[in-house]
Amino acid sequence: MSDGGTSRSETPLAASRDGVSESAAGTPSSRFLQAELELNALLRGLTFGEPVRYVYNPLEYAWDTHRCYVEKYCLPGQKVLFLGMNPGPFGMAQTGVPFGEVKSVTDWLKITGEVGRPAEEHPKRRILGLGCTQSEVSGARFWGFFRKLCGEPEQFFRHCFVHNLCPLIFMSASGKNLTPPELPADKREALLSLCDAALCQAVAALGVSMVIGVGKVAEQRARRALSAEGVKVRVEGIMHPSPRNPLANKGWEEVAKAKLAELEVLPLLSSS
Repeated sequence: MSDGGTSRSETPLAASRDGVSESAAGTPSSRFLQAELELNALLRGLTFGEPVRYVYNPLEYAWDTHRCYVEKYCLPGQKVLFLGMNPGPFGMAQTGVPFGEVKSVTDWLKITGEVGRPAEEHPKRRILGLGCTQSEVSGARFWGFFRKLCGEPEQFFRHCFVHNLCPLIFMSASGKNLTPPELPADKREALLSLCDAALCQAVAALGVSMVIGVGKVAEQRARRALSAEGVKVRVEGIMHPSPRNPLANKGWEEVAKAKLAELEVLPLLSSS
C-alpha cells in the first residue's frame, strides 16, 4: 500500500490467513473474520498519495487481539450492529478493538493478546498496544456508557456487536489523523467501495436486524451500501462521542441513551 511514501504493515497476516480457530469454524465469528481477512487482501492493492503519508491496519499487526475480541463476543443471535467509521490513533489502532480505548479493552472486555507494529510508524504515533497509556476519549465514552448500562460485557454482547466500516487509519506527514472523508475523492471511493462490500458480508454473517451508525458518516454510508446490495436490515444512527463534537461534550451519554430508547434498543442493554 505504498504511494508517495505511504506504508502498510508487513506483520503477521500471513500467519493468520488460516487464522480462525478450529473451534470457531462455521460460527458467526468465523464468517465475520473471514470477511475481514478478504477485505485486508483487497486493501493491500490500494495506493494513497497526499495528504496521506502513513497508513496503519490494526487488522494486520493487532490481529491477535482483534481475533480475541471477535471470537469472544461475536455470537449467534445478535440483533444490533453498532458501526463506527475507522480506528482512532489511541483506540483501535492500539488494541485492534473498535472504539478500543485501552482501559476499556483490558479491564472490562478482558481482551488479551500480542500487538505488533506497522512497518512504518510516525514518530508521534507509535503503536504501544495494550501498554498504551493515552486514553481515547471517544472509546472511553462509548464503552464506559455501555458498562454503566449493562454491568457486564456479556449483557451487551448478548444482543449487540461493534464493528468499524474501514479498518485503516490514515495520517499526514505531521501525524494528523485523517478520516476517510478527508481523503481525495477518487482514493476515498476506491477505499469505501471495498469497505461497503465487506460490510454487506459482515451483516450477512452476523444476521443482525439493525445497524446503528455511530456518527452521521457511518450511518449514511451503511444505509447506502446495504440498500444498494438489497440487504434487508434497518439502518439508524446515534451521535458520535468524539470530543471534536461540541454536542457530545455537553452530555453524550444522555443523548445516546435517549436515542437508544427511541429505537427500542435500550431494553436489550439494561442489566436490571
